[in-house]
Amino acid sequence: MAKEMTNGDHSSSIKPPPMPSPLRFSKFFQSNMRILVTGGAGFIGSHLVDKLMENEKNEVIVVDNFFTGSKDNLRKWIGHPRFELIRHDVTEPLLVEVDQIYHLACPASPIFYKYNPVKTIKTNVIGTLNMLGLAKRVGARILLTSTSEVYGDPLIHPQTESYWGNVNPIGVRSCYDEGKRVAETLMFDYHRQHGIEIRIARIFNTYGPRMNIDDGRVVSNFIAQAVRNEPLTVQAPGTQTRSFCYVSDMVDGLIRLMEGENTGPINIGNPGEFTMLELAETVKELINPDVEITMVENTPDDPRQRKPDITKAKELLGWEPKIKLRNGLPLMEDDFRLRLGVPRRK
Repeated sequence: MAKEMTNGDHSSSIKPPPMPSPLRFSKFFQSNMRILVTGGAGFIGSHLVDKLMENEKNEVIVVDNFFTGSKDNLRKWIGHPRFELIRHDVTEPLLVEVDQIYHLACPASPIFYKYNPVKTIKTNVIGTLNMLGLAKRVGARILLTSTSEVYGDPLIHPQTESYWGNVNPIGVRSCYDEGKRVAETLMFDYHRQHGIEIRIARIFNTYGPRMNIDDGRVVSNFIAQAVRNEPLTVQAPGTQTRSFCYVSDMVDGLIRLMEGENTGPINIGNPGEFTMLELAETVKELINPDVEITMVENTPDDPRQRKPDITKAKELLGWEPKIKLRNGLPLMEDDFRLRLGVPRRK
């Protein structure tokens, strides 16, 4: 039984979890672990798939509607006997037999979730309901990738898991912030009412190869601009902070949470905190010293500070990030240059 954690009262009685497939306990047939990854063609999802496929005991099924994901991210696994790719939208029910569900499906960039906010909140709410229904039917353990956005524009710094957040329920970002908050609520309600084994990761800003080049998030913006020799556009005032976790560290944290004994929520992110101006200066120094840095208007409800308290991740998962920003950015640059067709200058 998963140990209970912070953030609200979990004292009500919890049902035992539903039984998984009888093959799990078969004496004569050792089945593989069948793992479903929703949103597995996306940036973090595809890196997670790479890591899961390294273990020969895993069969991986990816479900993605390709709204923000890309088959290119999974190219090396298509046709592999332990891999399956299904074009499917999680807002529709799904019938598959699996042991674990990593539920990542959701647009995570403001450009995409503001483009279709109703679809975003449907993905968070109906999509999570569908995945929890699946977990209940087949006795699977389910991990939700929630977000640091559940803390809104935080009034405490750094953010601990016990902080309830400061979120605008009717803002332009609310489809994502409030959608993820409802998804967390649903996870705990299914856990308490039906005994579903749940894990919740609150992931902070993540960067690395395969990010959408024009997804509007600050690291991909700056690197694409530097590679294209365009000015780096810093949203005013430039003093707002973010903490950036390299994608391989993030994937390691998610797998440790899934395999561990804690329900979460657990913050997974890099506590190294940078202002937007510091990030722009670092990108300029490492990638293109010739570019200018310019100020542009900010977007509404943009959080001023973002920094995870990862005490729980260290204590309960034995996890902390290894890759520093200065080492991760050049790895991302190589990927962006390749996709944009802009070679390094001699």
